[in-house]
Amino acid sequence: EEVPSQTFDNKDYFCGKETFPVYESVFTEEGETIRKIAVETEKPPQIEIHVWTIRKGILRHFYVEKVSKREFEELPYFKQITRTTPSQWKIFSEGEAQISQMCESRVCRTELEDLVKVLYLEKSEKGHC
Repeated sequence: EEVPSQTFDNKDYFCGKETFPVYESVFTEEGETIRKIAVETEKPPQIEIHVWTIRKGILRHFYVEKVSKREFEELPYFKQITRTTPSQWKIFSEGEAQISQMCESRVCRTELEDLVKVLYLEKSEKGHC
């Protein structure tokens, strides 16, 4: 018997706000950690993937790539971690630009972790929307 998995599509969960699915992929190769955060947008219908290459806690390389939904479905390792609103995604993107400059010369492990936390939405209590 199949157990229903937790879905993030429930509008009540986020008080009816528009939300996008957010995915994450983290893997390590040759001493570097490659962390990818991806968001699915409706207009245009595509996936925006933010790629961070971290070596010894220092952000060595950062770039953004855009792919179609079909291309994204063929990529390995991604799992949905949350849903986020357009305004939270904007905060994430702006913070990411600041961190990418700030972390070129020093360890920024906690800053990157805190930035990803921005994407998680607080679950609203019923009646508090």
